[in-house]
Amino acid sequence: MEKTIRILILNNEVEARLLSEILTERKIPHILKSYHDSAYDGLWQTQSCWGQLEAIEKDKEEILKIYNELLQQKMETDNS
Repeated sequence: MEKTIRILILNNEVEARLLSEILTERKIPHILKSYHDSAYDGLWQTQSCWGQLEAIEKDKEEILKIYNELLQQKMETDNS
């Protein structure tokens, strides 16, 4: 795999896993990195953000588009 870059900071594990599943279905290579730190028993992770998504730069725009679509769907669901 080519060199990866950070594409997104993810808010929670549900968001991370949903996005990862969609990217896997579309065959977009990516890496999820959790910010969990066992020294703090995950406390920092739950108060700030869950982790990050990395991928190769050529996939950045497509990933951001997918992520924004997910956020839009969440907003529409929350407003219903």
